[in-house]
Amino acid sequence: MAGIRLTPEEPELPQGTPPRPQLPPAFAGAGGGTAATALAGAGSGSGGLEMASDDERSVAADSWSVRSEYGSTLDDDQRYADAAEVLAAAAATANFPSGASDCCSDKDEQDPSEIEGSLLGLQSYWDASYSEDLANFQEHGHAGEIWFGADVMDTVAVWTKKLCADIIQGGTPPGNDTINCEVDEKQFSNYPVLDVGTGNGLLLQALAKQGFSNLTGTDYSEGAIELAKHLASRDGFTSINFLVDDIIETKLDRKFKIVTDKGTLDAIGLHPDGRVKRVMYWESVSNLVEPGGIVVITSCNHTKDELVQEVEDFSKRKSGKEHLDEGAGNVPQIFRYIDHVRTYPTIMFGGVEGSQVCTVAFQRL
Repeated sequence: MAGIRLTPEEPELPQGTPPRPQLPPAFAGAGGGTAATALAGAGSGSGGLEMASDDERSVAADSWSVRSEYGSTLDDDQRYADAAEVLAAAAATANFPSGASDCCSDKDEQDPSEIEGSLLGLQSYWDASYSEDLANFQEHGHAGEIWFGADVMDTVAVWTKKLCADIIQGGTPPGNDTINCEVDEKQFSNYPVLDVGTGNGLLLQALAKQGFSNLTGTDYSEGAIELAKHLASRDGFTSINFLVDDIIETKLDRKFKIVTDKGTLDAIGLHPDGRVKRVMYWESVSNLVEPGGIVVITSCNHTKDELVQEVEDFSKRKSGKEHLDEGAGNVPQIFRYIDHVRTYPTIMFGGVEGSQVCTVAFQRL
């Protein structure tokens, strides 16, 4: 299972660098002192969407975001220092809730299933980040970050290819994770693929290398799309289509055989209205993937079981049966769990085995 989250170690800061925000004491010992429960994502709680604090996730996401082989002229600390003033101004105007959301019932204490806002959930954060990445590319040719790292990106691309082959052949045997098998690319090369929150678009380049040719990437940040277009042109992938579009309020009017998401659902969950926006996300995705198509989600904030539960909860909401206990009544399923990547490195922590990243596939019914 995926899901162990270790608190990332902070690098030594060069002299004169502003300190990063520290975790509040309330979170330092969360989960009985275990990092696994302190940084676990959605799971138990109301609607299966109880989440860890945004401060914890922000630190974790910064640590787990791995540089590409193209490198960067700015290290994380310099990036933080340069962007601090811009992001602080963005946060000041973001209308973050100080306690429970206005749409919640009145309580003296904040509902543990509610989360506070995080900069990683704001478009202004990503606009500033990709503006910097675009400037680095134009000056030095650097591609910027590969979210979760190049190894995870390549694994997702190869595994998605194998998953398509399994579906074409009539089924996906659970636990079959032999991703180096021979696959006839002609069977699925024209499958329409959508990568939501594509960022620099490098996942689509990795999918193109696996034989996919009908590729579209969307992101709500214009800077991300401009960067993705430049990189695709430089690397010889001019047929990839990139569009500015917000998955929450998508303007796309077509359906896709495959929808991929590498970190976008994580970021959406860090918005001040993350719980509501995650439901809106699934609503949009359910309309974008064609019946029989697949959704491949890669996350560092959620385990496989948590994502499966979230999909089941979405089906309950759509059918008006969200208050049914587990196993009570028949709920029409919108997605079904297919499989998850089982080859990511695992670690043992507190007697539990897990990994820092999970990739899970669902089929649209």
